[in-house]
Amino acid sequence: MRPLMSLRLPLLAVFPLSVLVGCATVKPRPTAPVATAEAVTVAAPGGLAQPVPVTAVELGAAEVAPTTVATQWVSAGVLEATLRAAEQVTGPASTTGRFWDVVLAPTQMSRSIVQRSLQLVGMRSLRRVSRGVPDDCSGFVRLAYRSAGIDLVAHGFRAGENAVSAIFRRAVDVGSVHHQPPRPGDLVFFRETYDRNRDGRRNDGMTHIGVVEAVDAHGTVTFIHRGGKGVARGRLNLSFPSRHQLEQGGPVVNDYIRPAAKGSRAYLAGELFAAFASPEGL
Repeated sequence: MRPLMSLRLPLLAVFPLSVLVGCATVKPRPTAPVATAEAVTVAAPGGLAQPVPVTAVELGAAEVAPTTVATQWVSAGVLEATLRAAEQVTGPASTTGRFWDVVLAPTQMSRSIVQRSLQLVGMRSLRRVSRGVPDDCSGFVRLAYRSAGIDLVAHGFRAGENAVSAIFRRAVDVGSVHHQPPRPGDLVFFRETYDRNRDGRRNDGMTHIGVVEAVDAHGTVTFIHRGGKGVARGRLNLSFPSRHQLEQGGPVVNDYIRPAAKGSRAYLAGELFAAFASPEGL
């Protein structure tokens, strides 16, 4: 018995006490609804025709009630301490080993949202796949999130509220709004992207929304949204919010998201960014 005890004690010593007493909460995560699919051929960028599956949910069929799966959320300090302790026993992982690499890894839910978003890129009108949502930015994110079993407007609307504001209000209520580096599948909100109330002033609140596709090593966020020319990609970099390009001929870090109008210049995505929101809890 003594050799076994002498082996266990060093292993226990490398794991910090915070791992044993760390706080955790449990949140339900909805699963994707079961839906039949058919294909609709649309023109993708570059003129290539691609089949886009259309789910029964998007065509207005009754949605399947989502089941819930318990997902454990561990506090950042506890998780980081656990990873460091594990490295002392097993050696460094094959990844970069950074804490945020683990935290920002896409979940199955977010992968489903991004996959559906990518299927819609290049589509000029959402009417080709659904008449149950508006043919605008809010309709696009609703279609993307339905693939993960999430109805973004199930909570309803308030008087005078647009869809983007309603979705943002829900995200605030459930605590999913954040300003941290986003994960693929997160929502991205913008304000004052057009003069919604037509009074000539920037006082319109939340007016545009998209889905985060990826974040590169320089912090440039690629997001997918339904813009004036259909479903397309946009770029956002909060380190350089007022720069379209970092240098002459260099890569674009912020796309223009509000065109110039009489008496007003054009605005970049970084200038009109409002917040991110994660899909968990929505």
